[in-house]
Amino acid sequence: LFRGMELRDDLTDADPQKDGLKAKGTEGLTPEARRTAEIVNNYFKKATEVLKPFHPANTILLRGFSKIPDIPTMTERFRLRPAAIATYPMYRGLARLVGMEILETGETYKDEVETLKSHFHRYDFFYLHFKKPDSAGEDGDFKRKVKAIEEIDRFLPPTFNLKPDVLVVTGDHSTPTLLKSHSWHPNPILLYSKYIRPDGLRRFTERHCQKGQLGRFPAIDILPLMLANGLKLKKFGA
Repeated sequence: LFRGMELRDDLTDADPQKDGLKAKGTEGLTPEARRTAEIVNNYFKKATEVLKPFHPANTILLRGFSKIPDIPTMTERFRLRPAAIATYPMYRGLARLVGMEILETGETYKDEVETLKSHFHRYDFFYLHFKKPDSAGEDGDFKRKVKAIEEIDRFLPPTFNLKPDVLVVTGDHSTPTLLKSHSWHPNPILLYSKYIRPDGLRRFTERHCQKGQLGRFPAIDILPLMLANGLKLKKFGA
């Protein structure tokens, strides 16, 4: 976190985004951002010096420079009491930006689900994040990705047993092991409530989801669908 007068966020990523490439500094995208770039690069050089004795760690990667955006909280926008259960720092930070309370949890899927159980009646929206499938995809490890997804499957029954009004299973992006990176492929999505119309599909895969009645739609439409199925809208549509 950099504090100071006239700092800018129009900077290039100081992260090559690929394994095996040399770490790099940042550049200002505008003349006004050059001073901020110099500050960041000076910090980058000092951090690299500090890390020299800690092989195999040898530097830091900085990406996604941004000032705190002006975003209404989920409570202000949707009148929800939201909470987030996640182990990966970035997702905890994103959840905090939209006003979710960050619940402390352990490192395993079981820990996260137990945290959900123990707080289930205190909130009316939960964001539960599992990181392992994405990490395995980035590493190109197909077997580990399958194992991670199967591990999530085992914790779906105890989640259903909590009797949520609405349950959504999806991802923020695809990470095929073949590409070892994020991709453009559509994300499968499962939406469950007692008001859904069953579409007869018995499996949750990319191919089966292509035949589902939800079809293909922008991710920004997910939350209105969740609110509608939870009967939290006065009216859906015009």
